[in-house]
Amino acid sequence: MIQIYTEQERDVAILAVEGHLDTKTAKQAEDAINEALDGGANKLCIDFDKLDYISSVGLRVLLATMKRLKKSGGKLHLCGMNATVKEVFVISGFSNIFSIFGTRAEALAAM
Repeated sequence: MIQIYTEQERDVAILAVEGHLDTKTAKQAEDAINEALDGGANKLCIDFDKLDYISSVGLRVLLATMKRLKKSGGKLHLCGMNATVKEVFVISGFSNIFSIFGTRAEALAAM
């Protein structure tokens, strides 16, 4: 199960993700991200403070999001990862691809 809460701070769309981002929930996450981007967001911060698990399917959703934002000159920052989620990014090499911050405040300040 996944819950996604959308907020706006200045010109940044923030998606707070709670639960598991896997095969069952990837479409819901992708839809929420696309809704923000289709609504004109060019800067996106995804807050994983309450994310318990991410699978390779979830990583692919994030990769597609990053590619879409790069084409439009946008930015994607990730933040709030617990040790388990961060380990998935490190093992997959995605920690070298994404801009990852400890807190939402740090991610927003770097925008």
